Amino acid sequence: MLGAIDRARYDVIPVGITRDGAFTLQPDDAALFALNAEKLPAVEDNGTRIHWPESAATRELTVTENGETRSLGDVDLVFPILHGPWGEDGTIQGMLELVDLPYVGSGVLASSLGMDKHFTKTVLQQAGIPVAPWRTVTAYEWRTDQDAVRATATELGLPAFVKPARAGSSVGVSKVSDWAQLDAAIETAFAEDDRVLIESGLVGREVEIAVLGGRPGQATRASVAGEIVVTGRDFYDFEAKYLDAPGIDLVCPADLTAEELATMQELGARAFDAIGGAGLARVDFFLTADGFVINEINTMPGFTPISMFPRCWQESGLSYPALIDELIDVALTRAAA
Repeated sequence: MLGAIDRARYDVIPVGITRDGAFTLQPDDAALFALNAEKLPAVEDNGTRIHWPESAATRELTVTENGETRSLGDVDLVFPILHGPWGEDGTIQGMLELVDLPYVGSGVLASSLGMDKHFTKTVLQQAGIPVAPWRTVTAYEWRTDQDAVRATATELGLPAFVKPARAGSSVGVSKVSDWAQLDAAIETAFAEDDRVLIESGLVGREVEIAVLGGRPGQATRASVAGEIVVTGRDFYDFEAKYLDAPGIDLVCPADLTAEELATMQELGARAFDAIGGAGLARVDFFLTADGFVINEINTMPGFTPISMFPRCWQESGLSYPALIDELIDVALTRAAA
C-alpha cells in the first residue's frame, strides 16, 4: 500500500507497531516491508514513539525522537492495515474511536464479530445465511473431558478443520483427515486462543468475493468472484497466502454462471451487512452441491499484490490505487456524516 497510494493526493505517516506494542514512526519506504519468503518483514524498535491525540478536541499526531517531541500535523484518517488480534478485532478501532480519529474499515462490533469465527457463524446462522456445521470447544472443556470433545468431533465427519476462534491468516489451522490427528490439531489451535472451532470439511469449490461498504445511504457492493484451486497443499494456508508458496492457484474471475455470481454477490453483501460491516471485507465461500456456504468473513483482508481482495476488484474494473482512493473516500464521507 505504501508503494501504491497516490502521493499527489495523500501525505502518508507510516506508523509501525513493535512486538512489544510500541507505536513507532517508520521510514516511508515500501521496500522495507516487502514480503520475503526467507525473512518476513518486522517493525524494529527505532526508539521513536508516536503519541496519539490526548482527546477528541484535536487530531494532532506527535512523535518523540532523540528526546525531542515534534508535531506530525493533523491526521485526517487512519488506515489500520493490521491482521489478527489487537489490529483486526476491534481493539485499535476502539482506541481510535476514543480520540475521534476517523479510520478505514469496520467499527468495534463488526471487527470483533468478524474476528471471532464462533460468533460470526452464530450471527450469520441467525440471519438465515448458510454456514458450515461446527462445534466450539473451550480450553476448560478440552482439559476436563477430552473424550466428549472427540465424540462431538466425530459427529462432524472427516475431513474436519480445527481452527482458533480468534486468529487470522490461517494461523493455527489444521486439516484433520484421520481422527488420530485430532488431538495435535486441537493443541495447535489452543496455542493461539482459548476457544477452538472444529468444523466439517465441506466438499466443494473454494470461492471468494470482495465487498466494499457504501457511503451513507448507499448499498454494499460486491466484486467478481475469485477461486482458490488447491493442487498440491492440504488447504490455503499462511505460506500460500503471504509467501506465494506452490500448490495453490488463484483464479480470478472464477468460472461461474451469471446466476451463481449474482447469488454469491447477494450473500456476500448480506453477510457483510449482518455483522454491521463498514469499508471492506472478503467473504469466503464453499460452492457445494447444495449451493453456497459461507466459511468466514475477513474485515481486513490481505492487501498484498497476490491477495484475492485487490485482485477481485481489479478484475471488476477498480485498480489497486483507485481501490485505496475509494476506501479512503468512503471512510471520510462516513466520518463526516
